Amino acid sequence: MYSINIKFEQKGVESVTLTNIGAGDSLLEILLDNKIELHHNCGGVCACSTCHLYVESGDDYIEELSDREEDFIDRAVNPRINSRLGCQCVLQNGTGTIDILLPDQTQFLGE
Repeated sequence: MYSINIKFEQKGVESVTLTNIGAGDSLLEILLDNKIELHHNCGGVCACSTCHLYVESGDDYIEELSDREEDFIDRAVNPRINSRLGCQCVLQNGTGTIDILLPDQTQFLGE
């Protein structure tokens, strides 16, 4: 089981910690299931970059970056070395803590 610590770039949004999260789902699915907004224009099939997020620690617990995902990250707003697409970050079997930072979702309004 995992704990996921979520910080937000958006001003005024408090950090959230999700606990007892099982393997098999993507970070996008987990966030949406917990009423945390993360844009996903393509429906979570690695065909856009709107579910872009930053994995600050715990990347050993998620699927490795694929070439396809890397191509879409290059198109994301403000990509960094720890950028990932939430739809591609599927939790592997195991236990641990994952720290992520969600970009300010208001920057995507009107897309």
